[in-house]
Amino acid sequence: MTKKLIRPGLTRRRALQGGAALAASGLILPASMRRAQAEAQRGGTFRLGIGHGNSTDGYDPGLWDNLYAQVFAAARHNQLIEVDAEGQLIPEIAESWESDDGVTWVFRIREGVTFHSGKDVTVEDVIASLNHHRGDDATSAIKLFFDPVTEIRADGQNVVVTLDAPNGDFAYLMSDYHLAIMPSSDGRIDPNSPEGCGPYVVENYEPGVEATLNRFPDYWKEDRAHFDRVEILSILDSTARLNALMTGAVDTIDQIDPATINMLEARNIARIISIPGNAHYVFPMDSREAPFNDNNVRLALKYAIDRQDMVDKILGGHGAVSNDNPIGPANRFFHAEMEPKTLDPDRARYYLRQAGLESLDISLHVADAAFSGAVDAGALFAETAAQAGININLVREPNDGYWDNVWMQKPFVASYWGGRAVEDHMFTTGYATGASWNDSFWSNERFDELLVQARAEVDEDLRREMYHEMQEIVSFEGAVVIPMNNNYVMATALNVGTPDRISANWNLDGFRCVERWWMT
Repeated sequence: MTKKLIRPGLTRRRALQGGAALAASGLILPASMRRAQAEAQRGGTFRLGIGHGNSTDGYDPGLWDNLYAQVFAAARHNQLIEVDAEGQLIPEIAESWESDDGVTWVFRIREGVTFHSGKDVTVEDVIASLNHHRGDDATSAIKLFFDPVTEIRADGQNVVVTLDAPNGDFAYLMSDYHLAIMPSSDGRIDPNSPEGCGPYVVENYEPGVEATLNRFPDYWKEDRAHFDRVEILSILDSTARLNALMTGAVDTIDQIDPATINMLEARNIARIISIPGNAHYVFPMDSREAPFNDNNVRLALKYAIDRQDMVDKILGGHGAVSNDNPIGPANRFFHAEMEPKTLDPDRARYYLRQAGLESLDISLHVADAAFSGAVDAGALFAETAAQAGININLVREPNDGYWDNVWMQKPFVASYWGGRAVEDHMFTTGYATGASWNDSFWSNERFDELLVQARAEVDEDLRREMYHEMQEIVSFEGAVVIPMNNNYVMATALNVGTPDRISANWNLDGFRCVERWWMT
């Protein structure tokens, strides 16, 4: 029996005994954004323009850190488990999984799947792919996921994973895009290999520029991978992306500037897809460095931003206000009753005085590579912060190389998160002490303690209390300003077919537009 995650109203024990829906589900497109969909058909070339990509990107699954790398990976690879458009966990390379206690997890590995080379996917390949993210020498962004893992072993056609404590969400973690199943040799994968068992085979890849792939003729999913060929282009400039769509150079683009939506629809040259979920735009501060090592300064900044104005002007209404909370409304333990923060210059000045300051001069490093409209968002932040005596020097950085040279390198920057469907996934990835993507370098002993306790707690009410407390800690003591939850806003040419239901767990249909969409 497939064991899945918990829905509100289900106990954690029941969730380990039967299937339940994931909290963050895919959404049906509104009628105004939907056209009659022809039945999926095979053929054609799909050209995708993405507002991310670095010249330093590569094949190592532990290091994928931007949307371009994630979609390129989805074209080549499968994971053990997939999140479908309904938000359900469904089998992929693992045809089933189960756990009686949340400690020992058994994944039954699908037979008859081959890598692009023709080699069969084996239990040994799966174990090596998971172990790539484990151990003291691992450089993976999700190494922390595997710290509780005490053993991964083969048992016939099963992979058995043993944890040091119960975790009812562990199956969901196995859907993480970093966990690509790759071929092994002597118990290890080659992280520099393009080899996968996914829908497309790499023909050419120039990091930060373009990738071209062709359909894998022996792909095991008969109803997927409809395109004959896929071209994925890195187009960092939002205007250039829009022009590429309008001139027919690409068929789909991400990160649409909301100001252009009405024009595109009026000209009837593109279809807009706007999907709400748990994604959010952020301004992380390096909590190790002054003045951001003082929580009073961090609170002053959090009360010096007009969140609703930013949602209106930057998102064009395609999103919602966030309360410096990385857990979104689609999460089942979302803390909706938490005290909201609004623009309050007097309160911001109070916190500055608590830090021993009458005014504050800081630099904010931004580029639209961080998120569409990040430069304008930084300007809005600077404008309102000035009312509280906070002088923000806006430093516009180059789009190219932003994720290598600015993010987690400069002390105050713009960034984005795709959100996560379960609280443990989000908190472990971005807020646990020592996490590779803890981009504020923040550490809180009480938070870390609760993170471990909530992961193993079987009482849903107690677990909710823990996650609510953790959200309050992050919101009022954390080192990230989170002003807004953004919709995933994409535009497709009129001859691109999509399912009526588009996944909300990640951008571009859970990164899998290359596998799930088609040309009409």
